[in-house]
Amino acid sequence: MSHRAVEVLSSAALVIAEDTRHSRRLLDHYGIATPLSSYHEHNEAKETPRLISRLRSGDSIALISDAGTPLISDPGSRLVAAALAANVRVVPIPGPSAVMAALVGSGLGLDRFTFFGFLPRKGRERAEIIAEIVDSSATVVLFEAANRVAATLGTLVEAGAGERQAVVARELTKQFEEFRRGTVAELADAYSKADPKGEIVLMIARADERPVSARELEVAAKNLRASGKSPREVMDHLVSTLGASRNAAYRIAHNSES
Repeated sequence: MSHRAVEVLSSAALVIAEDTRHSRRLLDHYGIATPLSSYHEHNEAKETPRLISRLRSGDSIALISDAGTPLISDPGSRLVAAALAANVRVVPIPGPSAVMAALVGSGLGLDRFTFFGFLPRKGRERAEIIAEIVDSSATVVLFEAANRVAATLGTLVEAGAGERQAVVARELTKQFEEFRRGTVAELADAYSKADPKGEIVLMIARADERPVSARELEVAAKNLRASGKSPREVMDHLVSTLGASRNAAYRIAHNSES
């Protein structure tokens, strides 16, 4: 908890939270006496208009999450959208994020990453997302229930991602925080013997991109130059889109001038 978060929660007219029993302990710990009300997936449709009415009348309302950041696989998107539609200012108060904490400690590439939240448990939608993860050119991060980690890793193995690097992050920022690293297949085998405990973030390294030949790079560079791109723009495209090394991209981008 930051000083700013404590100040905001203390000065708000109302704090809304998914589980008021859980959140009450947090407020009590910091001596915050602000009224607390529940806001969750079962009542957000009913509660949102009432909350917007209070916001428009001048009240400030603070939305908190049981853990991590509101709206990230937690309620709140409907309220934020409604507030913005009503021209009410929305102010994010930075705080803990399991997604960012997991990625920073993962050791995987972070120049690009995709967050999938919780995967569907079965059906066509799950199969489609698994295929998207396997083909992803970005590091993938998702949440998973502890008792389903082995099954999800096993599904990824069956889909062809067994040799990809992966990380299971458990109980982030808590006493028993743990990062376990290995290939998807290795972790699937490890967790098939015993489920992890606590809250889990699962990360999978991006798919290896198909090596692009020098000839393909040269053709791409020539076409880009013909369209009016500068050597710097050509080089950046070869590196970011086609996976060329910076040295090769520099040489090809400038050779294409001739």
